Amino acid sequence: MTDPTPVDPTPAAPPVEPAPPPDPAPPAAPPAAAPPASTTWTPPASAAASAAGARPTGITILAVLAAIGGVFGLLGGFGVLFVGGVVSSPAVVVLGLCALAYAALFIAFAYGAWTLKPWAWPLGVAVAIFGIVVAILQVLLGGSSIFSQVISVAIDGAILYYLNQPGIKALFGRA
Repeated sequence: MTDPTPVDPTPAAPPVEPAPPPDPAPPAAPPAAAPPASTTWTPPASAAASAAGARPTGITILAVLAAIGGVFGLLGGFGVLFVGGVVSSPAVVVLGLCALAYAALFIAFAYGAWTLKPWAWPLGVAVAIFGIVVAILQVLLGGSSIFSQVISVAIDGAILYYLNQPGIKALFGRA
Protein backbone atom coordinates (compact mmCIF):
# COMPACT_ATOMS: atom_id res chain seq x y z
CA MET A 1 0.00 0.00 0.00
CA THR A 2 1.14 3.31 -0.76
CA ASP A 3 0.89 6.30 1.46
CA PRO A 4 -1.50 8.85 -0.08
CA THR A 5 0.02 11.86 1.80
CA PRO A 6 2.34 13.92 -0.31
CA VAL A 7 5.91 14.39 0.75
CA ASP A 8 6.88 17.83 2.03
CA PRO A 9 9.19 19.34 -0.58
CA THR A 10 10.90 21.78 1.89
CA PRO A 11 13.99 20.45 3.50
CA ALA A 12 14.03 20.03 7.25
CA ALA A 13 15.43 22.95 9.26
CA PRO A 14 18.91 22.42 10.52
CA PRO A 15 19.19 21.91 14.28
CA VAL A 16 19.52 25.15 16.29
CA GLU A 17 22.80 25.56 18.12
CA PRO A 18 22.76 27.27 21.50
CA ALA A 19 24.08 30.87 21.51
CA PRO A 20 27.59 31.27 22.86
CA PRO A 21 27.79 32.70 26.38
CA PRO A 22 28.29 36.51 26.51
CA ASP A 23 31.79 37.80 26.93
CA PRO A 24 32.69 38.58 30.51
CA ALA A 25 32.42 42.25 31.42
CA PRO A 26 35.56 44.23 30.84
CA PRO A 27 37.49 44.93 34.02
CA ALA A 28 36.13 47.94 35.86
CA ALA A 29 38.23 51.06 35.75
CA PRO A 30 39.64 52.12 39.10
CA PRO A 31 37.47 54.75 40.81
CA ALA A 32 38.38 58.28 39.87
CA ALA A 33 40.28 60.11 42.53
CA ALA A 34 38.63 63.17 44.02
CA PRO A 35 39.85 66.40 42.47
CA PRO A 36 42.52 68.09 44.53
CA ALA A 37 41.34 70.70 46.97
CA SER A 38 41.43 74.18 45.54
CA THR A 39 44.02 76.53 46.91
CA THR A 40 42.13 79.64 45.81
CA TRP A 41 39.40 81.27 47.83
CA THR A 42 35.93 81.73 46.36
CA PRO A 43 33.44 84.10 47.99
CA PRO A 44 30.96 81.88 49.82
CA ALA A 45 27.95 84.01 48.91
CA SER A 46 28.42 83.57 45.18
CA ALA A 47 29.45 79.92 45.50
CA ALA A 48 26.50 79.10 47.73
CA ALA A 49 24.03 81.01 45.58
CA SER A 50 25.15 79.30 42.39
CA ALA A 51 25.43 75.85 43.97
CA ALA A 52 22.15 75.89 45.84
CA GLY A 53 20.33 78.07 43.33
CA ALA A 54 18.53 80.09 46.01
CA ARG A 55 18.93 81.66 49.39
CA PRO A 56 17.63 79.85 52.49
CA THR A 57 14.00 80.47 53.38
CA GLY A 58 14.96 82.02 56.72
CA ILE A 59 17.13 84.63 55.01
CA THR A 60 14.33 85.37 52.55
CA ILE A 61 11.89 85.88 55.44
CA LEU A 62 14.34 88.14 57.26
CA ALA A 63 14.95 90.20 54.12
CA VAL A 64 11.24 90.66 53.40
CA LEU A 65 10.39 91.55 57.00
CA ALA A 66 13.33 93.96 57.19
CA ALA A 67 12.16 95.65 53.99
CA ILE A 68 8.62 95.98 55.34
CA GLY A 69 9.95 97.32 58.65
CA GLY A 70 12.22 99.74 56.80
CA VAL A 71 9.36 101.12 54.71
CA PHE A 72 7.16 101.59 57.78
CA GLY A 73 10.13 103.11 59.59
CA LEU A 74 10.60 105.61 56.78
CA LEU A 75 6.93 106.54 56.93
CA GLY A 76 7.10 106.92 60.70
CA GLY A 77 10.37 108.85 60.55
CA PHE A 78 8.99 111.29 58.00
CA GLY A 79 5.84 111.63 60.11
CA VAL A 80 7.82 112.41 63.26
CA LEU A 81 10.07 114.75 61.29
CA PHE A 82 7.01 116.59 59.95
CA VAL A 83 5.44 116.84 63.40
CA GLY A 84 8.76 118.07 64.80
CA GLY A 85 8.91 120.75 62.11
CA VAL A 86 5.37 121.85 62.91
CA VAL A 87 5.87 121.80 66.67
CA SER A 88 9.34 123.33 66.25
CA SER A 89 10.84 121.04 68.82
CA PRO A 90 14.47 120.18 68.09
CA ALA A 91 14.21 116.98 70.13
CA VAL A 92 11.37 115.71 67.94
CA VAL A 93 13.31 116.58 64.78
CA VAL A 94 16.31 114.60 66.07
CA LEU A 95 14.03 111.69 66.94
CA GLY A 96 12.64 111.77 63.38
CA LEU A 97 16.13 111.79 61.88
CA CYS A 98 17.14 108.85 64.07
CA ALA A 99 14.05 106.93 62.98
CA LEU A 100 14.92 107.62 59.33
CA ALA A 101 18.51 106.42 59.84
CA TYR A 102 17.30 103.25 61.59
CA ALA A 103 14.83 102.59 58.77
CA ALA A 104 17.61 103.05 56.21
CA LEU A 105 19.66 100.41 58.06
CA PHE A 106 16.72 98.02 57.84
CA ILE A 107 16.38 98.60 54.10
CA ALA A 108 20.11 98.17 53.59
CA PHE A 109 20.02 94.88 55.53
CA ALA A 110 17.01 93.74 53.50
CA TYR A 111 18.89 94.33 50.25
CA GLY A 112 22.10 92.76 51.52
CA ALA A 113 20.33 89.69 52.91
CA TRP A 114 18.28 89.25 49.74
CA THR A 115 21.43 89.31 47.59
CA LEU A 116 23.61 87.52 50.21
CA LYS A 117 26.15 90.34 50.34
CA PRO A 118 28.99 89.76 52.83
CA TRP A 119 28.41 93.12 54.56
CA ALA A 120 24.77 92.21 55.35
CA TRP A 121 25.66 89.75 58.11
CA PRO A 122 27.41 92.24 60.44
CA LEU A 123 24.74 94.83 59.62
CA GLY A 124 21.99 92.39 60.60
CA VAL A 125 23.77 91.52 63.83
CA ALA A 126 24.29 95.21 64.65
CA VAL A 127 20.65 96.09 63.96
CA ALA A 128 19.43 93.20 66.14
CA ILE A 129 21.76 94.19 68.99
CA PHE A 130 20.66 97.81 68.66
CA GLY A 131 17.02 96.67 68.83
CA ILE A 132 17.73 94.81 72.08
CA VAL A 133 19.48 97.84 73.58
CA VAL A 134 16.60 100.16 72.61
CA ALA A 135 14.04 97.76 74.08
CA ILE A 136 15.93 97.57 77.38
CA LEU A 137 16.29 101.37 77.49
CA GLN A 138 12.56 101.82 76.86
CA VAL A 139 11.77 99.56 79.80
CA LEU A 140 14.28 101.30 82.08
CA LEU A 141 13.13 104.79 81.09
CA GLY A 142 9.45 103.85 81.34
CA GLY A 143 8.69 104.50 77.68
CA SER A 144 6.55 101.42 77.09
CA SER A 145 5.21 98.26 78.68
CA ILE A 146 7.61 95.53 79.67
CA PHE A 147 5.56 92.88 77.84
CA SER A 148 5.97 94.50 74.41
CA GLN A 149 9.69 94.98 74.99
CA VAL A 150 10.14 91.36 76.09
CA ILE A 151 8.64 90.37 72.73
CA SER A 152 11.03 92.74 70.94
CA VAL A 153 14.02 91.29 72.80
CA ALA A 154 12.87 87.74 72.03
CA ILE A 155 12.51 88.49 68.31
CA ASP A 156 15.89 90.24 68.10
CA GLY A 157 17.46 87.42 70.11
CA ALA A 158 16.02 84.84 67.69
CA ILE A 159 17.41 86.84 64.76
CA LEU A 160 20.85 86.91 66.40
CA TYR A 161 20.67 83.18 67.05
CA TYR A 162 19.69 82.47 63.43
CA LEU A 163 22.35 84.73 61.95
CA ASN A 164 25.00 83.03 64.08
CA GLN A 165 24.22 79.52 62.80
CA PRO A 166 27.34 78.13 61.04
CA GLY A 167 25.58 77.56 57.71
CA ILE A 168 24.10 81.06 57.66
CA LYS A 169 27.39 82.68 58.63
CA ALA A 170 29.10 80.74 55.84
CA LEU A 171 26.61 82.11 53.29
CA PHE A 172 27.81 85.60 54.15
CA GLY A 173 31.49 84.61 54.20
CA ARG A 174 31.77 84.46 58.00
CA ALA A 175 32.83 80.87 58.58
